[in-house]
Amino acid sequence: MSVEQGARFAIGLASFYEELAQRLLAGARGEFAHAGHDDVEVLEVPGAFELPLAASYAAHSGRFAGVACLGAVIRGETDHYAFVCAEAARGIMQVQLATGVPCAFGVLTCHTLEQALARSGGGKRDQGANAARAVLAMASLRAALASPRAEQRII
Repeated sequence: MSVEQGARFAIGLASFYEELAQRLLAGARGEFAHAGHDDVEVLEVPGAFELPLAASYAAHSGRFAGVACLGAVIRGETDHYAFVCAEAARGIMQVQLATGVPCAFGVLTCHTLEQALARSGGGKRDQGANAARAVLAMASLRAALASPRAEQRII
C-alpha cells in the first residue's frame, strides 16, 4: 500500500550550509515528486540543531504524513560537531516516536565539505533523496497498518 495521493509532506531544511541545503532539498523534492507528491512544504531553520523542533511543529500540526529533516554538520576544531549531531538525531527520533509521524534523519555528518558534497548531489548517496524515500516508506507502512484490512495483509 502506498500513501494516498492527497497526503502532504514537509521538509525541515537547515540552511546553515546554503549550497548543501539546496542540493539536499533538490534530491528530496525530486523523490517526493517521483512518488506523486509535488506539494511539499519547506520549513527552513537556521541549523541542524533546530530541526527537531521544526519536525515537532510539523508533526503536531496534523497536516503532514511525514517530515524529511535535511541539513549538514561538518566537523570543526571543537566538540560542537558531536553535540549538534547527537542532539539533532536524538530529537528527530523522539519526535517520530512521540507522534507516530515518520521523520527521517537526512542530516549529513561529515568531516569535510568534499564528503558532504558527495552525499548531497544526486546518485545513490544523495541523502536528500534517501530521506524522502525513508519518509515515504514509513508513511506507507503507517497507512497500511491503519487500514481495516491490515491484519489480513500482515499475517
